[in-house]
Amino acid sequence: MTIKLKTKVKGNYKEVMVRFDRKLFEALAPRQGEMEIVEFTGSKKGDRVHIRFLKPLKAEWVSIITDDGINEQEAYFVDEGVQLPFPLAFWRHRHVVRKITQDTSCIVDDITFRGPNTLATLLLYPAIFLGFYPRKKIYRRYFGVA
Repeated sequence: MTIKLKTKVKGNYKEVMVRFDRKLFEALAPRQGEMEIVEFTGSKKGDRVHIRFLKPLKAEWVSIITDDGINEQEAYFVDEGVQLPFPLAFWRHRHVVRKITQDTSCIVDDITFRGPNTLATLLLYPAIFLGFYPRKKIYRRYFGVA
C-alpha cells in the first residue's frame, strides 16, 4: 500500500533537505500519545532512527537510512523499518524535496507499508494517512508557505 503526500514550501530544495534534522523530526512527532527519540543520527545512508512509543501503547520503531542522493532536480533519503510496531510488517518512506523554482520546493512523503495480511494493510491505511497528513501544516510552518 502506498501513500504519497506533497507539500509546497519556501526554500531552495538543497537548503530544505539540509534542514531534515533532529529539530524537524521532533517538530513532526505525532501529538497524540507519548514517545521518545532514543536515537537519531541523521538522514544519510547508514544513519539510524529509533523511536520508543510510551503511551497509549508501548512499542519500538527502528529505521535505517538505506539510500540518499541529490541531483539538479531533487534531493532525497529513504528510511526502511527494521523493527516495527505491530501490526506493521514492512515500512519504506522516501523523503523527497523537489525543485520547483530557485526558492520554492515540493516535499514529497512517499510511504510504502504492509501489515501481516491484506486486511490489516487496508485497516492501517487511514491511521497512517491521518498520522502523516498533519506534516503538511508543520512543513509550511517550519519552512514557510510558498
